[in-house]
Amino acid sequence: MVRCVGIVVLVMLKATLRLLATTDLHAHAFGWDYHSDRPRDGVGLAGLAHLIEAARRDCPNILLLDNGDFLQGSALGDWAAEAGATGVHPMIAAMNALGYDAATLGNHEFSHGMPLLRQAISDASFPFVSANLTSASATPLVASSVMLERVISDGRGQSRPIAIGITGIAPTQTTVWEAAQIDGQVTALQAVPAAREAVDALRRAGADLVILLAHTGWERRWDREDIDGEMENVAHPLALHAGADAMVLGHTHKTFPRPVGTEAEGEGPRGKLHGKPAVMPGFFGSHLGRIDLSLHHDGTDWHLSETRADLISALPAPAPHHSVETACGPAHEATRQWLGARVGMYQHPLHSYFSRIYPSNIIRLISAAQTDHTHRALRGTTWQHLPLLSAAAPFRAGGRGGAENYTDIPAGKLNLRHVADIYPFPNTVVALLVTGADLADWLERAVIQFSTLIPGGEEVALVDESCPSFDFDLIDDLSFRIDLTRQPRFDAWGKWLEDSRRIKGLTYRGRPVAAADRFVLATNSFRAAGGGGFAGCRPDRIVLDDRRPTRTVLADYLSTCPDPLPPSGFNWSYEPVGTSVTFDSAKKSAQFMADVAVLRPEAIAGAAPDFQRFRLWL
Repeated sequence: MVRCVGIVVLVMLKATLRLLATTDLHAHAFGWDYHSDRPRDGVGLAGLAHLIEAARRDCPNILLLDNGDFLQGSALGDWAAEAGATGVHPMIAAMNALGYDAATLGNHEFSHGMPLLRQAISDASFPFVSANLTSASATPLVASSVMLERVISDGRGQSRPIAIGITGIAPTQTTVWEAAQIDGQVTALQAVPAAREAVDALRRAGADLVILLAHTGWERRWDREDIDGEMENVAHPLALHAGADAMVLGHTHKTFPRPVGTEAEGEGPRGKLHGKPAVMPGFFGSHLGRIDLSLHHDGTDWHLSETRADLISALPAPAPHHSVETACGPAHEATRQWLGARVGMYQHPLHSYFSRIYPSNIIRLISAAQTDHTHRALRGTTWQHLPLLSAAAPFRAGGRGGAENYTDIPAGKLNLRHVADIYPFPNTVVALLVTGADLADWLERAVIQFSTLIPGGEEVALVDESCPSFDFDLIDDLSFRIDLTRQPRFDAWGKWLEDSRRIKGLTYRGRPVAAADRFVLATNSFRAAGGGGFAGCRPDRIVLDDRRPTRTVLADYLSTCPDPLPPSGFNWSYEPVGTSVTFDSAKKSAQFMADVAVLRPEAIAGAAPDFQRFRLWL
């Protein structure tokens, strides 16, 4: 307000508030592939640090926000959790150094346990929020929301205070997926109602703007009115019903906004989702999200006019950033040294290029290690005389992780880095009591990743890439055929769809599996807690839960077993269909075509960059 000759003149202030956002960093402080121990371009918070600095120089009003899943997901995070590391977690150190303003929790924040998460939160110089993940005790884990009091400048000498509310949500399934680590200490509310309540509370408290950090993506099919259902990814309902002024999305490792001309339902120009500016900045630090909010103050209130949301790619890779190097460079070097520890030998190459479509030695190796551990642990128990099986799935097998997201280990010495490559998640081994009916349905749930085929029909992709590879969870010592002319029996949450059976001729060591037969099945803590909705995964079915990390089990097995792979293993095949299909893998997979010779592979054109497409015959 300026006074001039007794007349009051209201001066309107116009300014831009820029939101910078990261999501799904998964402990990638640096652009480094710890599995192969070499640099990796296009990922890492250190690469984004230069972009953050440039954005701050360009705009005086900046908020730097993280959307969750930053603590777990690389060997750096594993080192911080498992190698007796002390001091501030390297990811928190890096984020403190870069001056983050706020963050929310993702589901994987819990993967290394509650003590590590609580310590990380206490060491952060910025607040954490979550509207729907709440403490089961009287002591809050994090606040539901936070009000950031800032001063907005127009860059020409005028400024005004502004109150910015920040809240966040994570998938309600977090307490299922991470049940073993959470141990009943956290409860999950439905995401959309919780977000709406938090946004309304911030408005009542005087927030001029409300930002929603939504660790969630979108479903291909969704109900416009469904605000409290069981969907894992609720970006659309949140944009429609939560009432925030801007949103940061994540969890599914995709990017938003999409390129112009490829927008889907509800997506508009300038990065709008149902009219709300939104970004989803990829994963591992592949992108920096940017939302510009054009504001003006009329002398009484702030008003939001134009908005624009876009992404800035981490490529081309810049030089290392001094602040991040100083904050966690020593942790990076300690991680590399830790991973160099020798664990065993293997006489043949191990790769995952075709692990989603054909029996794989990597999966057999995981299964054999789980079987060995469970067999020894159940000696002298009621369950020791039951047939023992083991379920395992491929992890690094392409998909959203791109062409570098494959395991490729040459024959010879195996180090701890190779174990982390084969098994990248901090799961533990759990054994369940299951029936033959459970086994049949378990396999039916696993094979939903395959397309339904018509004999002699049009050539289609064999695998639906929207299904994560870690849900292709097969069981050793069982023989069966997969009939892909039949529709899937279950959906991605394990819900029954129709009376259809793709699994044919199911036998155990040559004997048909009857529905009432009883088995012990070794699996992992994520699956046993209900992740993916597989049959028989209930607390009352658990016969072993000694909290032994699967990676430790695998490393111990490799260090003590001279012949890691038993003679038996995964014995499955496809029922003949009489049609061709396509399958994409990394370009290096072409040298292993002989491994899938029975499918008569032909290398053809049409794959994305760095991938190779194959025609296969079923």
